[in-house]
Amino acid sequence: MAENKGVLIVGELLDGKLASITAELLGIGRKLADDLDEGLLAVFIGNGITDVAGEAITLGADKVYVIDDPLFKDYVTDSYVGALEKLSNDQAPEILLLGQTSMGRDLAPRLAFRLGTAVTLDCVDLVLDPDTKLLQKSKPVYGGNAMAVYVGEEGRPQMATIRPKAMEPLEQDVSRKGEVIPFDPALDESAVRARVVEKVKEEVVGIKLEDADVVICGGRGIGSAEAFEQLNELAKMLNGAVGATRPPCDSGWVPAHVQVGLTGKLVSPTLYIGIALSGSSQHQAGMSGSKNIVAINKDPEANIFGIAHYGVVGDYKKLLPAFLEKCKELLSG
Repeated sequence: MAENKGVLIVGELLDGKLASITAELLGIGRKLADDLDEGLLAVFIGNGITDVAGEAITLGADKVYVIDDPLFKDYVTDSYVGALEKLSNDQAPEILLLGQTSMGRDLAPRLAFRLGTAVTLDCVDLVLDPDTKLLQKSKPVYGGNAMAVYVGEEGRPQMATIRPKAMEPLEQDVSRKGEVIPFDPALDESAVRARVVEKVKEEVVGIKLEDADVVICGGRGIGSAEAFEQLNELAKMLNGAVGATRPPCDSGWVPAHVQVGLTGKLVSPTLYIGIALSGSSQHQAGMSGSKNIVAINKDPEANIFGIAHYGVVGDYKKLLPAFLEKCKELLSG
């Protein structure tokens, strides 16, 4: 068996372009590859994608493998896992990274099982031990109240999924040289047991919640669908997106797809403003990676104050209008 070497990242495309998570994976992948003094590989799977794959080289990759075939036009677990298994066995990376996205969460455990290794999901930091070369994988646990570090001594490759916005992409360098290599996994179509029969595209107005640099999140204490309009106004002003905890979604005040939490979206914005929400562990699991957390709640004992960088105790109905006016003043000046 070949010696495991290098770092392999599984890239994702969005509307024919590199998804932001791909740039973030390349950023941390480049650092780890340099620490290992080995190469950084990337792989893209799809149909008609060869032209965009080369961009990964400008963001840090040394080699980019392209699995381009009509069989991979739509994401289907069986075909993608089969293709990645073949490439992983062929290239034998020391480290294999995916995004903590809907695709990555689906692929990673299945791929790890096939490769006879383990995977740590939803990591926010990766560090290579200089002596052992083992990957130290940090992730929030207990609803974001603690950080756990996982190390796997057995099984290769060392695998992890990365929470979006947890890693910094590199500056694009168009002068970088690398290779774009077609790869044929020789996958038997009979191994693909499912097929996509229809796609329903969700209409998203403005910035997607998981991509937003500013998230304004409302909780049960907001009180009604109409009250969320103030949050929408603030989000537009700050070029952000509106999220919610589970109760407003269950009550029909906002769509279910804006739920932030363990069973909703994971967000890691630069600025997170939580308004009239208690900060349950379920919700904290979805937003604890935010860089700056501001909490507004009339209950001084609310859990959200335990992780907030800035807290305001008071009725949001009195505080928010003044906050909106101040933002307008500052932004207009």
